[in-house]
Amino acid sequence: MSLGYVVRRIGLLFLVIWAAATLNFFIPRLSPNRDPIRERLGQLAATGGLNAQGIEEMVKAYQTKFGLDKPIWEQYLNYVTDLAHLDFGYSLANYPARVTDLIGLALPWTLVLLIVSTLLSFTVGTLLGALTAWPGSPGFMKYMIVPFMTLSAVPYYLLGLILLYVLGVQTKIFPLFGGYSLGTTPGFNAPFVISMVQHAILPALSIVLSGIGFWGLSMWGMMITTLGQDYVTLAEANGLKGRDIFLRYGLRNAILPQSTALALSLGFIVSGSVLVEVVFAYPGIGTLLFQGIQGSDFFLIYGIVFIIILSIGVATTLIDLIYPLLDPRIKTGRRD
Repeated sequence: MSLGYVVRRIGLLFLVIWAAATLNFFIPRLSPNRDPIRERLGQLAATGGLNAQGIEEMVKAYQTKFGLDKPIWEQYLNYVTDLAHLDFGYSLANYPARVTDLIGLALPWTLVLLIVSTLLSFTVGTLLGALTAWPGSPGFMKYMIVPFMTLSAVPYYLLGLILLYVLGVQTKIFPLFGGYSLGTTPGFNAPFVISMVQHAILPALSIVLSGIGFWGLSMWGMMITTLGQDYVTLAEANGLKGRDIFLRYGLRNAILPQSTALALSLGFIVSGSVLVEVVFAYPGIGTLLFQGIQGSDFFLIYGIVFIIILSIGVATTLIDLIYPLLDPRIKTGRRD
């Protein structure tokens, strides 16, 4: 891999991040609710939480404080400068809380939930998909293709609603919402950890089931293609054991495209499964983003979307840099 290729990929990463961050700045301003300060104060006045008199003076004061009274180009320059320092400012809807602090509180919940769920679904789905395509597998494995297609076709948030109704409402086995039980003190103590695991089972299960269908169906297709290759036929002709052919020639080669898809999925982890988190009121990045959109909290939306853009861009770049090392057949523009 040449140094020039690495430099080009990193330069492209910064270009993509800048372009996406620019869209991230302008798109919220296309919304009909382009004055979040006035809307928020109006909501408080309507519910009796704020005296309606003098609301215009308060709007102007807050707009000045948050820089929303400046020209759009100046707001954009300040936005880009702050992004370079990972400073997203204050949350409009949760003032005086800073966006960085809100993301810092929500991010661990999403990372733990999504990393465990993604890796578990990838491992189980990939193995089952490979066994389904392998001729030497037990006969009942060929019927797994139907569950794979069904699970991959059902959105994970719909699975979440079904699980919520069956295991939460009807049988009352698991909690319905939240990240932990009320009255539990957050920290590294047994009651909190047990409560956190109980609350994470249903959202994790919905993601795992949907993921197993996707990974299983994908691996089944890759394995079918791999079994038709000449090196597999040659290995069979040489009398190698079926287990060795499966592991060394079938699974090993078919899993390369799966690894690429896994890396992309890990890049999307930071965004969280927004609808799953909303369905279960799980205190992660997805729920925080949903609340920011509801409250027209520009700075909170900026911060979360930028973190998502950054994670996806870095994951994609790492794939491009690492994949030629995993598969020597991939070329990076270097002439031999």
